[in-house]
Amino acid sequence: MLPHVVGRLIAATTLAPLVLACDDGCYGPIDEHASKHVRVVKRMQPGALDARYGPTRPLQWGQLNVLHTSDTHGWLSGHIKEANYGADWGDYVSFVSSMKWRAEQLGVDLLLLDSGDLHDGTGLSDSTTPNGEISNEIFVKQTGYDLLTIGNHELYASEVAYQTFNNFSRAWGDKYLTSNVQIMNPGTQEWEYVGKTHKYFTTENGLRIMAFGVLFDFTANTNASRITKAADMVKQKWFQQAIHHPEPVDVFLVLGHNSARPGRQASTMKTVYSAIREAHPDTPIQIFGGHSHMRDFVVYDQSSTASESGRYCESLGWFSMSGFNSSNSGFTGPHNPKDVPNPNRTAVKHSLITSPFLYSRRYLDWNRLTFDYHAPGSQFLHNAISGSANNLIASPISSNTSFQLKQAGAQISSSITAHRMQMGLGKVYGCTPQTFWLSGVSFMAPNSLFSFLADAMASQIVNPKRRNIPRVHISNTGMARFDLHKGPFTMDDSYITSPFPSLVVYIPDVPWSMAKGTLERMNAKGAGQGRRVEYNSTTKPKHKREELNWGILEGEECVNPTIGEFGVMGEKKLSKREEIMGVPVGNGGGRRQQVLEVGYTTEDDFGTDGDDTVHEKIPKHNIPAYFGTTAGLPQKKKGRTGRIQEPRTVDLVFNDFINDDLLAALGGNYTVDDIKFYMEPANYTLRDFLVPYVEKNWQAGMPHCEISGQRPRVG
Repeated sequence: MLPHVVGRLIAATTLAPLVLACDDGCYGPIDEHASKHVRVVKRMQPGALDARYGPTRPLQWGQLNVLHTSDTHGWLSGHIKEANYGADWGDYVSFVSSMKWRAEQLGVDLLLLDSGDLHDGTGLSDSTTPNGEISNEIFVKQTGYDLLTIGNHELYASEVAYQTFNNFSRAWGDKYLTSNVQIMNPGTQEWEYVGKTHKYFTTENGLRIMAFGVLFDFTANTNASRITKAADMVKQKWFQQAIHHPEPVDVFLVLGHNSARPGRQASTMKTVYSAIREAHPDTPIQIFGGHSHMRDFVVYDQSSTASESGRYCESLGWFSMSGFNSSNSGFTGPHNPKDVPNPNRTAVKHSLITSPFLYSRRYLDWNRLTFDYHAPGSQFLHNAISGSANNLIASPISSNTSFQLKQAGAQISSSITAHRMQMGLGKVYGCTPQTFWLSGVSFMAPNSLFSFLADAMASQIVNPKRRNIPRVHISNTGMARFDLHKGPFTMDDSYITSPFPSLVVYIPDVPWSMAKGTLERMNAKGAGQGRRVEYNSTTKPKHKREELNWGILEGEECVNPTIGEFGVMGEKKLSKREEIMGVPVGNGGGRRQQVLEVGYTTEDDFGTDGDDTVHEKIPKHNIPAYFGTTAGLPQKKKGRTGRIQEPRTVDLVFNDFINDDLLAALGGNYTVDDIKFYMEPANYTLRDFLVPYVEKNWQAGMPHCEISGQRPRVG
């Protein structure tokens, strides 16, 4: 089976000329002598960092195994400034290829699943028109997902929705499942499903699966699309026919951009689960969710669990289960794969349990050390790591096969590098003096991202014709998507920090007595969904805007830790959790690792041992729905009454995503007709103020700006 897999990979990865740039590192020379590995082929992206240490436990292989991604949001280049997540999509392709090969050798099934949201996060995905034009191509032409579904970020803008319908969905065929999402076909003027409603298929080892792809009850979609609520979907004729399929079903698989945990962020997974369980009391139901950006594992009942695998190419989910036999399935493989650990937990702990199924789950950090630990030879041709447990999890791959598997991914890595060069994403505009954190520090602390954004807005978002008029700036905190790390500030960083093209608008001459309390009133009410706005004035566009600053919708806050150079903790006594998971050791084996880096620390329904690599917990602080600042206010001085003089009126400047919420906070005194463009040109957006600010204020350290704690890339 292997030759056709490798051949398909190599053929699929010829995306662009195989160009490798920045041989000396995009951010300065690389110290080749500091590398512990033999450099054979350049991998990851130039300047990217490798993890300091990695996993210590092999994965548990079952009869059915799943690798699961979700909410990649364009991060196919990897996290160039964050060592824990330095791998790129090519490294991932090589890993998946080796894992698929390993599954074949073990005689078990391995499915590759994705839960949607491919757009809005980096320059690779968002600097094209329509966005995703290049990143989708890279995503499609990799190892080959078995099932995928759509995310809400594929449905905000009509051009992206149609791109998904015309290109992405058709590239995947019946593997792309959109059970409750339709689009208006402009050719037929009929509503059509973006993908397929469901898929019935048999795996290589005989498991008969019925699969669905369900989006949460999203309402801020483009009017070119239509979402059916899950409660209505499960009553539809096609769904009832699918769950009463005439052929046997061994597993129901529910894939969705939809939180795995009932009750979180408008999740509708419980609705779909209940409809299936009512018809099939004992058949396994496996759920793979997304949207909440979390690592999570949820037990529904003794034969049903749900997994969620994080976000942003920081995290890769692993799931496995066993318990299939000739009496409950068509599975033709082994009772359990040999010479590897197997799933060993029941879904529930109960003396009366009747289910034969056992489960395991794991959350993998997205770096080459992790990938090479679980698929030895997939990343490094000469692996200098010694004393690891690799021999427990995979039989040796021949050098020829290993080279072929790596080469397919290497070509994808090269194409990403070439695209980044062509798009100018590595162009350096300044040197970020420190890391600014989204939620890792107190809101509006000096190193809070929102303190920086407030200063930059006040400095750069100024209409020259109204410069002397005091301003109040208000924005939703959802305009900011990720931490801004110390080091070179590139074009890509401007997209990573604020990827949404929301227009800058204003209401002129608002009484100060009304404007000064607007932010407080908005935060007291909380975030709304954000709506497309109809502009009627001659000073505003006459069409509906669909590409808005989408921000945090339906609770889509980035709840997981944002990880990077936050610091390395000192030596400490191992916790019970770390004892269970194994002592972290340097580079996956050998000497004892004396310190833990901050990172994911997950607690789910199976406990605290799901994280593949042990980390110290990162602080997380609450952030409100909105933030703001003032600019141009008169200097405080006492009048004859002894009071501080305040402006009579101000310009209230904001982004058009928050129109409805801001108007509501003004108490009905203004309407959408009072909203005007603030900047010239009129299409000035929240993407446009960061680069000018950096060019003006962050030139110290140029041109040799370095990432704090930079280490040489490996391999």
